[in-house]
Amino acid sequence: MKLKTRIIITFLIIVLVPMTLTGISFYGFARYQINALREEYGIDVTYENLSNSTMMLSKITQDTFAMMQEEARRDPGVFEQSNYLNTLNSRLDNMYSFLLVRKDGNIYYCGSDEDESSLFTLLPAYGDARAGSDTGVYIGGEEQALVKQADFLFLDGSRGSAFIITEADAFIPQMRILIVEMVIVILVVLIATGLCLSLWIYQGVVTPLNQLKKATRSIKEGDLNFTVEGSSVDEINDLCEDFEEMRKRLKLSTEEKMVFDKESKELISNISHDLKTPLTAIKGYVEGIMDGVADTPEKMDKYIRTIYNKTNEMDRLINELTFYSKIDTNRIPYTFSKILVNDYFNDCVEDISLELESENVEFTHENQLTEDVIVIADAEQIKRVINNIISNSLKYMNKDYRKIDIRLRDVGDFVQFEIEDNGRGIAPKDLANIFDRFYRTDASRNSSKGGSGIGLSIVRKILEDHGGKVWATSQLGKGTTMYFVLRKYQEVPADE
Repeated sequence: MKLKTRIIITFLIIVLVPMTLTGISFYGFARYQINALREEYGIDVTYENLSNSTMMLSKITQDTFAMMQEEARRDPGVFEQSNYLNTLNSRLDNMYSFLLVRKDGNIYYCGSDEDESSLFTLLPAYGDARAGSDTGVYIGGEEQALVKQADFLFLDGSRGSAFIITEADAFIPQMRILIVEMVIVILVVLIATGLCLSLWIYQGVVTPLNQLKKATRSIKEGDLNFTVEGSSVDEINDLCEDFEEMRKRLKLSTEEKMVFDKESKELISNISHDLKTPLTAIKGYVEGIMDGVADTPEKMDKYIRTIYNKTNEMDRLINELTFYSKIDTNRIPYTFSKILVNDYFNDCVEDISLELESENVEFTHENQLTEDVIVIADAEQIKRVINNIISNSLKYMNKDYRKIDIRLRDVGDFVQFEIEDNGRGIAPKDLANIFDRFYRTDASRNSSKGGSGIGLSIVRKILEDHGGKVWATSQLGKGTTMYFVLRKYQEVPADE
């Protein structure tokens, strides 16, 4: 089917179907109103006088009638005051109603400009309970009106009745005009809506096609920063959604490649710089040995130890690079086993103390755990976590007196490690990012604060894979404390 034919058919349906549904709805509403009025008031209502809704008229004067009843009980003398009667009648005039006061069978006050003598003879008698109710009483025949009555006694003892009279016929012309206007408005709205929707449907086809054409041109030029919107036409909408999904995947793939390339370049740059530093030192000390500078056993021993330490530093950097590649491919080789934390902590302390002693760093440790605490972990990888944290602390110690303190605490279901240093500290704005890959609190790079920039990101990855977590607190100029936790192992007794 041609698009033009589809639009014509759509226009006819949009116009005819709402009109049909509107007619059915109007008929149903009219039947409901007729039945409601017949049930409520017992009057014969047709479609011609449906607009004369007594229920609506009664609601309009409800508050005023309640006020009038209260005045009749509390101070009936007000009905002998012309100012009060005129004010009340003026208020009722805006409600398609008027005030009529009867005294001993005679008209005492009438707020209508017309002759109401014929209606006066039909008013309920004094004490009529129906007229005194909130709904009032409906007077049929030629003089159709809704009457609400409040009885009282005049000051001279005469019987008085104050009536709120709403003439039904007075409301019919306004309602008829309103209905005609509503029909005209409905027709205009339906036709205008039909035209607008037809144009919208047309645009729903043409606009996405133009958009897809523009999108293909952008992809051809390498620009993926756009969005393909959907269409109201199902076939074109599916095409747009598939195209948008393709664009998102292309953009994501491109961004991931850019990030990967950037990180790889940065890593290569970092590792190259950090390998160059120990290599330069090794080369210098080897040349010193070859040139005979190390002419005493003490100097020779110092040169060889320095070469050995620098070689270990290079080995650590290479291991870090290898481990980084395993993180990227999610192939970290874990060997989980039950570990007695106290024994493991004592072994770590022994190794760390020797390393820190050679760095002239004061080392203290504290263990608050009981002997039987066990965790499930990879001992080698947890040792890597501790070493990476300590290595990071050593890089940023800028004081003559350097100190590292390790504490082991019992925190309920977890074992908490705390590694505190007295380095230069970390600014609050940097603290939340220190575990991100390649993040540096000091953008300027030098040989004394080298490193690949992935040490703490490795720490976070290992601890997450162990079901633990890591965080830090710090004060500038005072130092940093690194925390990480591991869940305790608890054996569940077998059911007997």
